[in-house]
Amino acid sequence: MKYFINLSLLKRNRNFCFLYLGQFVSFIGAMITVVALPYQIYHMTHSTLMIGLLSLFQLLPLLVTALIGGVFADRYHRRMLLLCAEILLAVGCLLLAMNSAYTPRILFIFIIAIIMSAITGLHRPALDSIVQQIVKKEDYPEVGALATLKFSVGMIAGPAIGGILIASVGLTATYIVDFATFAFSLLSLLLMTHIPKPLAGKDESTWSSLKSGFKYATSRQELMGTYFVDFVAMIFGMPMALFPAIAASYGGAKTLGLLYSAPAVGALFISVFSGWTKHVKRQGLAVAISAVFWGIAIVFFGLASNLWVALFFLALAGGFDSISGIFRSIMWNELIPNDFRGRLAGIEMISYLSGPKLGDTESGLIASAFGITFSIVSGGILCVVGVGFLCMFLPKFLSYRPNNDFLESSLTVEMER
Repeated sequence: MKYFINLSLLKRNRNFCFLYLGQFVSFIGAMITVVALPYQIYHMTHSTLMIGLLSLFQLLPLLVTALIGGVFADRYHRRMLLLCAEILLAVGCLLLAMNSAYTPRILFIFIIAIIMSAITGLHRPALDSIVQQIVKKEDYPEVGALATLKFSVGMIAGPAIGGILIASVGLTATYIVDFATFAFSLLSLLLMTHIPKPLAGKDESTWSSLKSGFKYATSRQELMGTYFVDFVAMIFGMPMALFPAIAASYGGAKTLGLLYSAPAVGALFISVFSGWTKHVKRQGLAVAISAVFWGIAIVFFGLASNLWVALFFLALAGGFDSISGIFRSIMWNELIPNDFRGRLAGIEMISYLSGPKLGDTESGLIASAFGITFSIVSGGILCVVGVGFLCMFLPKFLSYRPNNDFLESSLTVEMER
């Protein structure tokens, strides 16, 4: 049993259990909408470029709100921030449903999607930092594995359910289902108790707070390595914008769900058998190796001429991404003190989410100019080359081993502020 995922934290920690279950359900709903939005746009325009542009426009406000959200998470009550953000996201789902129920308009879809992306920038730092606030340090490996389990199951169930809903009951009902998942998550947040406010003072200006957060991040080459490696892997090796076009040649909406779900199948396998990860000490090296094999798997996905072969390599890529995610999560929680956790979560979010968004734009543009296969294969190759290049210049990231020196680093930064 030592190789299987440990679920005991959900029994031992009431607040974490409510938070985890609520976010689990709402993440499935979010992934339903992630499928519905590009499908609706591609169905209306038959353009991969429009899907890529949507991702680009979603990214721009996220770059700002993720940083502001990080400051807020270190300054204000994190559960209240989550409640406010999820209420607004739920309203966004209702507006998307209303638009699809009448005469759908591309401009309206873009506006709502952009606003929801901006709100997500306020949501994610509060979520990441509140986890560190309610979980003990010795439980960080379990938190990383459970986060990967949530991600993988959500990526499987959400797109699969989304594809079935779109094909059977239409886009309006699909968006309403996402709204219902937010209602469940809001209830779970309300059931959490005794969440203290962050210790960071409110006297510091927002700009000064951001600067101190960036100063801490840039002082740790290990942290910067996790951001840069993931960013490179996602921007060059994440061809999700091309899935609707690929699905059109393999059977439509139901196949689209399989394409979105396939990476999560590999991630689910890794998360279920993640017990071995707690014995790995060279976590930076593990992140780098995983990113390289992710890129290789994407190359073979692009070269595949059979749907099931393509799905296999997508699943393989998802497995390597899952391994990388587990070790990145452990490194973040070990290296970042709690009073910086919100701001650093904002930086992590920019790395984690801007990569795929820019990747959608990059793959859409390259595919429109040179074709889908060229876009996918070249992206996988650039991923491998980019990760190798970064490792040459980030030796501390590559040799990182867990220890307690992050406390000393935090003290140093506090004294310099």
